[in-house]
Parts: sequence; C-alpha cells; structure tokens
Amino acid sequence: MSKEFRPPRGFRDFPPEIMILRKSLISKLENVFKKYGFDPLDTPSVEYWETLSGKYGEEAENRLIWRFKDPWSEREYALRYDLTVPLARFISSHLDLQMPFKRYQIGPVWRHEEPQKGRYREFYQCDADIVGSPYPEADAEMINLIIDAVKSLGFESGFDVRINDRRLLSGIFEQELNIKSPITIYRIIDKLDKIGIDNVKKELSQLLNNDVVEKIIDLISMKGKPNEIVENIDKKYGKNTLVKNAYDHLNEMLGLVNNKDKVVIDLSLVRGLDYYTGPIYEVVLKEPKIGSVSGGGRYDNLAGIFSGKQIPATGGSIGIERIIDAGLELGIYNLDKKTFTEIQIIFIEEETFKYAWDVANLLRFNGYNVKIDLNRSKEDQQRKKANKLKIPLLIFVGKKEKETNTVTIYNTKTNERINVNISEIAVKIKNLI
Repeated sequence: MSKEFRPPRGFRDFPPEIMILRKSLISKLENVFKKYGFDPLDTPSVEYWETLSGKYGEEAENRLIWRFKDPWSEREYALRYDLTVPLARFISSHLDLQMPFKRYQIGPVWRHEEPQKGRYREFYQCDADIVGSPYPEADAEMINLIIDAVKSLGFESGFDVRINDRRLLSGIFEQELNIKSPITIYRIIDKLDKIGIDNVKKELSQLLNNDVVEKIIDLISMKGKPNEIVENIDKKYGKNTLVKNAYDHLNEMLGLVNNKDKVVIDLSLVRGLDYYTGPIYEVVLKEPKIGSVSGGGRYDNLAGIFSGKQIPATGGSIGIERIIDAGLELGIYNLDKKTFTEIQIIFIEEETFKYAWDVANLLRFNGYNVKIDLNRSKEDQQRKKANKLKIPLLIFVGKKEKETNTVTIYNTKTNERINVNISEIAVKIKNLI
C-alpha cells in the first residue's frame, strides 16, 4: 500500500474479524456495567479547549491533548483526552440528577502519544463512574465491578489490582516530608515502570536532598498484602490527619471488596492525572508486560471546577485496546470469526436467483443473519467465498428445490445435508445454528 494512503501514525483500520472481537468484548463489558446498575451516557468527541485546560497536568496539556483552532470562529477546541472531564462538565449542568448517579460510557479518546505496543493515539475507553457518594462503599463497588469486568473478558487469573490513596501520598509528601510541589514528584514516580527505580531516584535527586529521596524510595518500595501495608503505614504516619483519613477509608473499602486475593497495596502507584483526591487503582496483567489495562480512582473536586459546588465522584476505565492485544498474545482470543453471517444462500442457476432471494428474506424475517451473492457469481465461487468466511450453514437452491418448494441445507461443521420444505426451514435451522 502506498504510504500516503495509510492511516496516520498511532491510528488504525479495523477489519471485520477485529471488529467482531471488539464488539463481543464491549458487549460483555456492558453486561457487567448494567449488572451493577449503571446506565449509558455519551458526550461529544470535541470539547472547548477551556473545558479540558487545567484538569490533567502539564505533560498532557503541553504535549498529549489534540488541540486546534477553528479557522472560522478562531475558537480553540480539543479532542477529548478521556471520558471523565466531559462527565464532570455534564454533571455541572445537570445538578438535578438523582444521586448517586451511575453511568457508563464507551467511546474513543485521543492522545498525542508516541505510538508503541499497547499505546495508540486513538483508542477506546470503557468507563464507569459513580457521582454523588463520598463513601468507601462507592469505591469498593468500583473495584468489584472492574474485577468482574476483567474476568468477564477471559482473564480469570493473572492480574493484580494495585491500590493506593492520594491522601496517603499528600499526608506523607507534603506534610511529613515538607515537599511543596508534590505533583512534580508524583509525575516522576509515575514513570517507575517505564524508567526503573534507579532513574526515578536520579530524577528525584535533582529536585530533593538525599535524605528525602531515600525516604521516598523506601515508601514507594512498599508493596504487598493490604492489611500488612496499610497497618505499617498507620503505625509510621498514623498521627497525620490525611494519612489517618486514608487509612480509615481504605480499611472500610477493602472490607467490601469481594476478591481480596486480587488486591495489592502499592505505594508507588500515584496515577499521573492531577484530579485524583482519594483511593486510586490500576489493573496490571502479569503477562504480557503491556502496562495497566484499567485504572481510576476518586476525584471529589473535578465537577466542582465547573459547578462551583463540590460533588464527590469515583470511577474507573478499562482500555479495550490493550485487553485485545494481550488476549491475542496469550491465546485467550482468536480472530477465527470472520463474519456475523450465519447462513449463505447459494443459487445454482441464475434462473433460481429470485427463489433464493425470497428464501433469504424469509430467514431474515425470522431473525437470522443471511447473505446472498449480489455479483451473479457461479455456484462454486459462491461456495468458496462462504467457506473462506467460515459461514456455518449453506443453503443450496437449484431447479429441483424451486420446483418442489424446498431447500437443501448443508451444515459445514457436521457435513450433514438435508432437504427441507420451505414452510419448515425456520424451525429446522433453529436446531442447527
């Protein structure tokens, strides 16, 4: 293919076999979201620049957000960077919603990333959020939902939910270690998985004295079972009000989490976005090494930026692109399904086409996915095309079938061939599909 006709870097075409897999996985996620009482919501792909500005942090706003000026109005716009800030904007103009408000949204977002495995410039996020509850049970429900969602996608094991709390970090970094600009420090720590502990230490050393750097390294090296880590932090920093609040919240939240064996407290987890205020989490697969496949946390101040009224909220997002990449690599998924078509009508002679056409319409009326050749191909060509797509049922129509008001059904999986009267076809096929 000529280079000029390819999609831009970081953007992709999705052929039918990929789209069929994607739609199947998204349907499974929607079923989990609905099971927990979440309803769908959608927001525009484009937002005013001022809506997104000041919400994500320096790196996102200076490099990652797709930002442009409308040549007709001179107004600045941006492609949405995530689904959370648009939700906060929506909430601010719909304050009469019944709270807690639980919504899910599945749609594309755009980031000016450097493309690599598992990282694209256009990708889908599958979000669920609870707006209006400040309580630990809302965070616990999010953790339970995300674990159920990841399991529903075929990852029964082989993943951890890493949890931390921004109040722990604020209490220790800002008040105990007296760091005046913790967001800068968080962003360095957030690169731990990419650059390693030695490079994190090196970058921190350029901003802080060695004693503080060593304390931070010791802190972010703490990782393990929830009870052990949380109790250790409480003993060491429990007199700090923020740490104590985080400890109480986490304890109550973890008591409501269903799959505690999946949970790891990881104090190196900071989540790079500026708007988090409480519990934060990421879901990481043990294999392959593809980064987090889900992440989120509590953001109690975000909607208030738009409304002037504090509205507590917590939520999470599942990255379907990384899930698919990982599932294909692990063999959990395959691309064997090439079409949604269940039945191919094959007419043997051109003069039987109208009869075949009527059979196709009858089957569609009864709810089946049916394809009929529209290119006047020979019978063997029709059959070859159907076999290439692995269509399970072939229905042959020739002069004999037309004269006797029947069809011949061929099951490609069992090699069974039966002749059926047209009046019985819908019932017969129901037992074969």
